[in-house]
Amino acid sequence: MGSRFAFYSGLINFVTDLLLINFSYLFAFYLLKDYIPLHWENGFEEALFAFNLIWLFSSLLMRLYLQDHNNIEDLFRRTWKSLFIHCILFMAFLFFKKSFVSHRFFLLCFLITGMLFILSRFIFTYFIEFILKRKPTGKQIAIVGYNPTGKRLADYFQGQKGNYILHGFFDDDINNNSTAYRPYDKIVGGIENCINYAMENKVEEIYSTILPNQNKKLETLIKTADDHCIRLKFVPDLSRHVNDRFYISYVQDFPIITLRKEPLDDINNQFKKRLFDLIVSSLVIIFVLSWLTPLLAIIIKLDSKGPVFFKQKRSGRENAPFWCLKFRSMAVNNKSDELQATKNDARITPVGAFIRKTSLDELPQFFNVFKGDMSIAGPRPHMLKHTQQYSPMIEKYMVRHLIKPGISGWAQANGYRGETETTELMKKRVEYDLWYLENWSLMLDVKILFMTIINLFKGEVKAY
Repeated sequence: MGSRFAFYSGLINFVTDLLLINFSYLFAFYLLKDYIPLHWENGFEEALFAFNLIWLFSSLLMRLYLQDHNNIEDLFRRTWKSLFIHCILFMAFLFFKKSFVSHRFFLLCFLITGMLFILSRFIFTYFIEFILKRKPTGKQIAIVGYNPTGKRLADYFQGQKGNYILHGFFDDDINNNSTAYRPYDKIVGGIENCINYAMENKVEEIYSTILPNQNKKLETLIKTADDHCIRLKFVPDLSRHVNDRFYISYVQDFPIITLRKEPLDDINNQFKKRLFDLIVSSLVIIFVLSWLTPLLAIIIKLDSKGPVFFKQKRSGRENAPFWCLKFRSMAVNNKSDELQATKNDARITPVGAFIRKTSLDELPQFFNVFKGDMSIAGPRPHMLKHTQQYSPMIEKYMVRHLIKPGISGWAQANGYRGETETTELMKKRVEYDLWYLENWSLMLDVKILFMTIINLFKGEVKAY
């Protein structure tokens, strides 16, 4: 759902940014050309072309100009992410091209870019707000049916400033505003008045949360809407039957209603994720585990008696158990399948304490990934006992098993790793796992991978 206003504002923003980054590049060169040996003939023009090309890639990757920016925080967030990616990729370009560009020029260029972006964003946001206050723009719309679905729909439209102008509701059961609890919940009239009002006030689209089989007046509304070139769209009100958010997909012409969005139910997404898992796990096995495994094997054997690897049955996809591999970090004991590791756990060996702190003990799980039992990113696999314990206690706990477990997950990347001392902590972990399941993308997996690596270098409190 977009609008001309959103398109043109995004286009203006894009052209402005392109001018600013080129100005920053050329201005930094102008300021420093007398102090450092930079020459156009030494690849400076080629670097300028790459500078622009990389910005296009970075901004498109962050959907900087393809989103409706309804607040300045969102616009700034996407801008800084785009600028950070741009900076890293441009540095990589200069490194691989072996181009001589002074670090002074590089820093000055991005400093000027950052300052200009801050200024332009405030001016741009103020300009947009000024236009919208003087003359509201967007599609003229109305809603049929003052019910919970209609109210949620109104919330969405009100949040899309510049994209929609909401005229109000039409409903036969409510003929005044006594029930309206928000300023924009305006009850215009009954359903039979909808088309006449739309014609007089140039309403372009009508969203009905009442279906034709629920009210006979809707059949007349469908015919008259077509006759007057007014688009009529139906949004089923399932609030009486389904309390949670639901999603609609199609099998040929049949609408399918599901309780959650599952991107990984699509075969194309499954292929992308599996390919990513195979590439990353292969690289780690070949370039890391090939030499690290024998080294750690010797150290673990010298430290304590027992096998090098620790394997434990964990809950996998569709709740099917699988053998999860780790480097052994504890003395051999008979409580491994019952008790989580705790702080200052007496079972942990000296070497085990180190490999747990650095998460080296988790590396053998790349074999699980290569085999197909696990993924690089996904809900962490729990002990079978934990699955039995928490599934009756936590609502939707078992939903996390609809996808493969991961070496790291959205919950762990956001600090929910290690021991779960309370049921509330496990609930939060499950919430993050379900969010991941419903919002999966390949870039999210990449983000989790990098967040996990960053957290390892920062050090994690619960890594014990």
